Parts: sequence; structure tokens; C-alpha cells
Amino acid sequence: MSGVWIFYKNGVTRLIPNPTRESFEQMEPPYPGTATAPGARPRVLIYLPANQVIRSYTELEQRLTEVGWTRYRPNSFCQPDLVQFHRSEHSAHLISLPANFDQFKSFHMYDIVVKNKSFFEVRDPNAL
Repeated sequence: MSGVWIFYKNGVTRLIPNPTRESFEQMEPPYPGTATAPGARPRVLIYLPANQVIRSYTELEQRLTEVGWTRYRPNSFCQPDLVQFHRSEHSAHLISLPANFDQFKSFHMYDIVVKNKSFFEVRDPNAL
């Protein structure tokens, strides 16, 4: 049997014999700002000093500013569909995120964690 197997948390599996993008897009993400691939475990970004779940770009910008990041303000050099943060004018460190927080995925979270190891962590929301 070929196709894509979808494994749900309740133990049920389902085979999609001829998967299309539309068949995956019909599945609503369980939490905004988390992994949306069918069968993917949702993740949340945690700001460790306050043990705070980051739920919006307002919260994320506040915490990144506290640890030394500066937001690029929209201009002719920035892409309008991105929110970008840089470490300093003389640094190559850059964090690029989608403009819509609902499109904030786990790989964006891990990018933040890699660049701020002692301040952020990615966790399973059920383990909180």
C-alpha cells in the first residue's frame, strides 16, 4: 500500500493513497504558531528566564529586545512579508520570521533557540 500514513494522537491512523497539497491543507492546525504538518507534534517557544510561552510577535519582540536584538523597521530593503531582527549593525546574525504569527513554525522557533541558547527553548505544549 503506497501513499502517506497519518498518525493521530488518539492512536488512529489513516492512509491517504494519492496525497495532494489540498488534502493536507484541509486539516486545521491545532494551535496557531505551531507545526501544521499532519501528524507533526505541536511546539511552543518558551522564554526561559520567565518560563513564558511566546504567543505573539509583541511578546517575542519584547523578549528579543531584552537579550540584545533589534527589529528591522520596514523600508525598501526589507521584504514586507517578513519580520526581521538583527543583533547589531556590525553582525551577520539575523532572524527572519513570517509577518503573520499564524505561519510561525517550529523551524522558526529553532532558529531563535540556536541563536539564543540560554534564553529560549522549544517544548511540547502538553509537557508544560
